[in-house]
Amino acid sequence: MNENNPLVSVVIATYNMGRYLPEAVESVRSQTYSPIELIIVDDGSTDDTQMLAEQWRDTDGIRYFRQDNQGQTRAKNKGIIEASGAYIAFLDADDRWKKEKLALQMPQFDEAGEVGVVYCGAVRIDETGRETGRPAFACPQGRVTRELLHDNFVPFGSAVIARSVIDRMGAFDETLSMSIDYDLWLRISAVYQFRYVDEALFEYRIWSGQMSSKMLKRLGCVSRVLDKFEREYPDAASRRSMRFARASTFVSRAMARVAAGQGRGGALRDLLNAIIRYPFYPRAWKSLVKVLINRVD
Repeated sequence: MNENNPLVSVVIATYNMGRYLPEAVESVRSQTYSPIELIIVDDGSTDDTQMLAEQWRDTDGIRYFRQDNQGQTRAKNKGIIEASGAYIAFLDADDRWKKEKLALQMPQFDEAGEVGVVYCGAVRIDETGRETGRPAFACPQGRVTRELLHDNFVPFGSAVIARSVIDRMGAFDETLSMSIDYDLWLRISAVYQFRYVDEALFEYRIWSGQMSSKMLKRLGCVSRVLDKFEREYPDAASRRSMRFARASTFVSRAMARVAAGQGRGGALRDLLNAIIRYPFYPRAWKSLVKVLINRVD
């Protein structure tokens, strides 16, 4: 253990992910960085998660907590409450880290405390753990509010956050069931800088058959996040950026409505709302044409 390094608390909040949890835990235990503590919060799993956790009961640096099912937001906040580290990272139970992840990220934090989040590149894996590709997204650094309003480019399990930042800006919003990371990134971006490590150190699992209804729920949460951010941090971004963010959300919701088989009425209303807010948005006009001529893929 390198006693000169700050302690990093890694929070794994899990629900019925027993088949993947050992891989996630091992990827944390294999980190070349130290010291690390691992906090596993079991959100009322009904599979073999509790039995699996027994194997780590006497393992140094691992703590297991079980609670009644309350949802991912409260489970992750439970992990924050129990964390002792000066830095906190999150890993979903079906994802994994490369062993050099924390060692490459931690030096990016600055002594002045201006850097609040350090994130890294990611690769997609399938149910078997086979790599299936690398997402293409912008990886800005510094003050990134404008870029975040255009796209949530910070993969959740890739980020390390200074504990002092969470203490100041607040933990996850428990009124949200989804997009809780996006809400947190936006709030942090209003005050702190982000740094990026250009290495694919985070492996996240893609499940087949993602439901459009789930996407609609997520986009509803995104709309609430944007409302909240504009209300609480009115000077953090330009009106143009906020209009674009809302227009983009409307377009995404329109296409999700069509994919969910909800018909064209709601989708057309969303697309018109997008165009009203951001008239020179090519994606909105192209989507409108597709919906009008029934050429949605």
